[in-house]
Amino acid sequence: MRLLPIEDGFSVLVPEGSDIRRRLPVRDRYAHKGDFGRDLLLCGSVGYTGAAALAARAALRCGAGLVTVLTPKEAYPVVAVKLDEAMVRPVACDGEGRISREAEGEILAQLAKADCALIGPGLGRSEALDALIPAVIRAARCPVVLDADGLNAFAGHIDILREAKVPVILTPHDGEFARLLPDEPPLPKTDLPARCRAAARLAEAAGCIVLLKGHRTVITDGEVYYVNYTGNPGMATGGSGDVLSGIIVSLLGQGVKPLEAAALGAWLHGAAGDLCAEELGECGLLAGDLIVACARLLK
Repeated sequence: MRLLPIEDGFSVLVPEGSDIRRRLPVRDRYAHKGDFGRDLLLCGSVGYTGAAALAARAALRCGAGLVTVLTPKEAYPVVAVKLDEAMVRPVACDGEGRISREAEGEILAQLAKADCALIGPGLGRSEALDALIPAVIRAARCPVVLDADGLNAFAGHIDILREAKVPVILTPHDGEFARLLPDEPPLPKTDLPARCRAAARLAEAAGCIVLLKGHRTVITDGEVYYVNYTGNPGMATGGSGDVLSGIIVSLLGQGVKPLEAAALGAWLHGAAGDLCAEELGECGLLAGDLIVACARLLK
């Protein structure tokens, strides 16, 4: 990590490649798959199966030992055929192919066995999910990453997040940030100190770690600030955020502390994007390309 002044009296930490290698566990020759994280992913719905698959594949490529994906039974056949290495389990769903409240028992049973969890990619929105996701957060006893519709479930009532008994990482883009803190002025795209302060206000309001996505992604718990300097515009493509959330949950499962997992996940995601842009160009970069690039960076 290097310390970078960005304003008089205000400095941030900048993650670097050597930081992530120092924090990942050394793989003992006698290790088994349970030693590198039991990651639970609550993802996907009919029409949004790619989000679940991308997140799961990213978690696996970044070192997760075991990945279980809970997805609606109507989406299950598609998600399962996309994932050979993850365990995919169908859960109860509504008439639109989204997870229903009836799935709560199975979700909580799986959550009790997990080392970390990711909630959100591809879930969609419904009143049932808006009730179910807070219930899962209250029950969690392992770190949780909230992304996409996992975040949107708390729009208008982020105070519920303070009921969590474990670290929670929020990963909003500007639009999701605005839904979580609707009284905030619009986020400036180029004013990095202002974005840092805005991310800190969300972290303080929700009692969570915040990863505010952008050209310079900001990561903070309200006290310590990281800013990521990897990445490029080619990563502005569907599924890129799902890959990022999969990376972060994988690092959590391998024992990286939550604030560092978010910061180092952002570095790895961006560095993978830079590697892909160098080889493929920015225009043709796909979210799936980032996943194998992550593995190459970690070798």
